[in-house]
Amino acid sequence: MRRALSEDIGTGDLSAELLAPDQASNAEVLCREDAVLCGTAWFNEVFHQIDSTVKVTWLHQDGAHLAPGAKVCALAGRTRALLTGERSALNFLQLLSGTATATRTCAQLLAGTRAVLLDTRKTIPGLRSAQKYAVVCGGGSNHRLGLYDAILIKENHIHAAGGVAPAVRKALASVRPVQVEVEVETLAQLEEAIGAGAQRVLLDNFPLVRLKQAVDLAHGRVKLEASGGIGPHNLRAVAETGVDYISMGSLTKDVRAIDFSMRLISG
Repeated sequence: MRRALSEDIGTGDLSAELLAPDQASNAEVLCREDAVLCGTAWFNEVFHQIDSTVKVTWLHQDGAHLAPGAKVCALAGRTRALLTGERSALNFLQLLSGTATATRTCAQLLAGTRAVLLDTRKTIPGLRSAQKYAVVCGGGSNHRLGLYDAILIKENHIHAAGGVAPAVRKALASVRPVQVEVEVETLAQLEEAIGAGAQRVLLDNFPLVRLKQAVDLAHGRVKLEASGGIGPHNLRAVAETGVDYISMGSLTKDVRAIDFSMRLISG
């Protein structure tokens, strides 16, 4: 938060300083499109750090659906503070609401299937926890938070370890009680991963036919996660193959900001 404000305000808001320091105003934030709201805590914190006397009253909470033209919150406080915090506060709101909205769209496509929608580590640097929170607000679930809370053996790990089975066995021998997942690219590697005791297998860029073959081959012996090349256009079809999880980097990587605006309504 401090970095976000520092890069915007720098040594001071030259435009806001044109106004009298004791001038007060009311303002409101409007949403211009269908969206899922997310980021209220970050929005609040921007104004708290600039001027703790600014009051923000929310009319909707994180996770709520917003219709075009919806009034989202009301603000009251020193005009300088309202104008100085406007852009940074809206930046957090539009980004996190964009993530939540994209997630909600995809989560709804999975209704009636067994598949759980997951995010990935493909997040905006410095905003991982915020974006993963937004995924949950949109109806998705979180994959591992980082490199420290689960083991995911990927292609380069397999190459360095000398194969799927050796990599999995070494991971399972670790003294840390974390989930062990391995990424595979073929059905033969899937069978090898199951034989080595992997707890979850990530099926990387499997076409639909091969996903169904993988589900049949695994036959419930291991949890299966599909990933790679998945979007709203094929998400439902992937889920209907019977996989347990679907992870999508686009939820946090390809974010389209939601259109919010703040306007003064009195002064």
